[in-house]
Amino acid sequence: MATLVTPPEKTGKAEKQAPPTPPPASEEKPERRPRTRVDEKFKIFSGTANAALADEVCHFLGMQRGQALLTRFADGEAYVQIQENVRGCDVFVMQPTCRPVDEHLMELLLMIDAFKRASARRITAVIPYFGYARQDRKDKPRVPISAKLVADLLTTVGAHRAVIVDLHTPQLQGFFNIPVDHLFASPVLVDHFKKLSLPNLTVVSPDAGGVERARFFAKKVDAALAIVDKRRVEMNVAEVMHVIGDVDGRTCLIIDDLIDTAGTLVKTATALMENGATEVYACSSHPVLSGAAVSNIRNSVIREVVVTNTIPLTAEAQMEPKIRVLSIAGLIGRAIQSIHEETSVSKLFI
Repeated sequence: MATLVTPPEKTGKAEKQAPPTPPPASEEKPERRPRTRVDEKFKIFSGTANAALADEVCHFLGMQRGQALLTRFADGEAYVQIQENVRGCDVFVMQPTCRPVDEHLMELLLMIDAFKRASARRITAVIPYFGYARQDRKDKPRVPISAKLVADLLTTVGAHRAVIVDLHTPQLQGFFNIPVDHLFASPVLVDHFKKLSLPNLTVVSPDAGGVERARFFAKKVDAALAIVDKRRVEMNVAEVMHVIGDVDGRTCLIIDDLIDTAGTLVKTATALMENGATEVYACSSHPVLSGAAVSNIRNSVIREVVVTNTIPLTAEAQMEPKIRVLSIAGLIGRAIQSIHEETSVSKLFI
């Protein structure tokens, strides 16, 4: 188990604490392997962003999480120390760049640098949620392409490859100068909704950019497809225009890669109900849930929002009965095993 340490209050010294207690089980547990893996050259580490998911992945693979010390000095600077030998090892470091985004990103970069200087043979950054992905083009004067910058940082610091779950747009893989294994949470979400057997199901894309994702999902659950035309008037504010497709008398499932403030999600659900939908469900890979997102979901017409555990839920979100969490630890674990054993990762999504 990794040793995770909270920031000291009054001193600039790194102070140790006891290892974290095992995380509570997610509602959908990955299959567990009873035998313990013994491979001294295969190691998984985690930053502080989502240690619970890393523990689930390690449990799935029958191994212990690598030992690392992560703390902060009094001024907020991150301090990292790898506490076991990684020379010649195939190292995987798990860290979503969720809130606080910059702190978690910096932790990831420092851990990769530490592994490089400790002579790890190969370093793979496993990023369940890749932040800054929405800033992927120069759509206004004098703005950065932040997704490209973060990709360059990961490459420059020493990562040999990256594993990312549900990029905001698949073409972001082209920003990396290292191999990227793009994983999809859809197998976990599809399995869940197949079990629900929702009547007269229509899968809905909340914007034109998500049509490919929604079409794939609709094919897997044998459902119709609809699209909501929207116009984004400013950052985090969208105005729904109209529904393209027949949703009258049908159960609708909105699918998106992430839920931030839930403003688009709620407006989409309202538009579907106004066009005759009987019930509205929603699912997303990344529960960012910023600002009043949980309150927006609570007060919406949506019956249930299904998300995965790429990002840990806030305390408020954990208490919301409309939000259901599925675990993708098994999916990530199988991908990591395939990379380590040099076998196909794409076979996981056939």
